[in-house]
Formats: sequence, C-alpha cells, structure tokens
Amino acid sequence: MDWVHVMPAVTAAFIGSFVEFVEAFTIILAVGTVQGWRPALWGTAAGFALLAVLVLALGPLFTSIPLHALQLTVGVLLLLFGMRWLRKAILRSAGIISLHDETRAFQSETAELRSEIAAQAAAADWLASAAAFKAVVLEGVEVVFIVLAVGAGNGMIVPASIGALAAAVLVLSIGLAFRRPLAQVPENTLKFIVGVMLSAFGTFWVLEGLGQSWPGADFAILALACGFALAAWLGVRLAMIRRTATAGARA
Repeated sequence: MDWVHVMPAVTAAFIGSFVEFVEAFTIILAVGTVQGWRPALWGTAAGFALLAVLVLALGPLFTSIPLHALQLTVGVLLLLFGMRWLRKAILRSAGIISLHDETRAFQSETAELRSEIAAQAAAADWLASAAAFKAVVLEGVEVVFIVLAVGAGNGMIVPASIGALAAAVLVLSIGLAFRRPLAQVPENTLKFIVGVMLSAFGTFWVLEGLGQSWPGADFAILALACGFALAAWLGVRLAMIRRTATAGARA
C-alpha cells in the first residue's frame, strides 16, 4: 500500500464526506440553537455510532465477494452515484436549479424544530436529539456508501474511513467554533470534484471488473478524471446556452 493508491481513496472520501457533513451540521446547529447542545451532541454521537457499525458490518461482507464481481458491482453503482452528483452540479452552475443555501436551510430547520418542540414540550430533548440523529444518519449513509465504494474495490476501506472521519472532525470543529452555518463552503464546486472523482473510479472499476486492464494501471484514473471534468465543463456551457435560448424564446 503506497500513497499513489491511498491518496485517491482518502481524497475522494474526504471531499465527499465533507459536503455531506456540512449539510448535516446545519441541522445539528439548528438543534443546538433551539434546544441546547446537550441533546444535539447526544443525537450526533448516536448517529456516528450507527454509521460506524454499518462500516464495520458491511466492510467484511464486501471483502468476501470475489474481486472482479465486487469491482464490477461497485463500479456501476459508483458511476451512477458520481454522475448524479455531476448532473446536479452542472445544472446549478448553469443557473437552471438554485445553489444550496446553508443559511436558508438553517433558518428553515430552526423554525420547523421550534414548531415541533412547542407542540410537544414534554419531549423536547428527545425530539431535538432525534433531529440531530436523523441528520447524521441520512447524510452519513451516503458517506458510508462512498467509503465502501471507494475503498472496497482495492482494499482501501481503512484509508477511506480515515478520510471520512477527518472530514467529520473538520466540519464539526469549524462549525462548533463559529456557531454558524458553513455558508461560505463552495459546496457546488466540491460536488463537481467528487462527481468527477467518483465517476472516474466507477469507470475504472467497471473495466477492471470485466477482467480487462487499463493502460497505465491506476494512473488511468487521473486521465478518466480529466475526461469527466472536461465533459462536465462542456455540459455547463451547453446548459447555459440552452437556458439563454429558452429565456429568449419566452421573451
């Protein structure tokens, strides 16, 4: 195991997890603001515990599958997952759908949580903890998928898990230090990067799973990433042209 193999897995897991944990932290912050940090942190800890159990339980299951079958299955799923992220990032960059606004999401979540707690005051702490738990688990399931998908195909589950854990620690540290939504995080840019990386990994492992080899071995992933990045950039330009043409026709 060397850095040539480890760094792509760690980087993909770190960036993908960072985006998901930023969205989860917005809800955790809302819980802490409305009901206090004790129930928020209890719910967060419970959510992380469940995610850890999922990784520990599913990791050995993945490693017991024949390598080529695992690479093919994970490659297809990873490619579909990465393309979904790329599609959203392209449409947001082109202005067709709005960018994700963490500040607005925080305000909406805070208002909704206050309403629920006011209606069930006796169970306020439980509701607050449940909201934080749900946020961590819902966003974290995608993190678990990224960790397993990026790491299972080439024995990199531990490095990928470290990347995801580092992202969680960084998001929580920054968020708790400033006590405000991480609205300045270039989330769409990060989704672009993750979409490109996951699509490149997926394409690479699909061919490997079919028993074929790529020229340049693992370095082919870099070429694939460049190809997907170029295709995504062209997709943004075409989507912007189409949006302009549609707006002109309506006018």
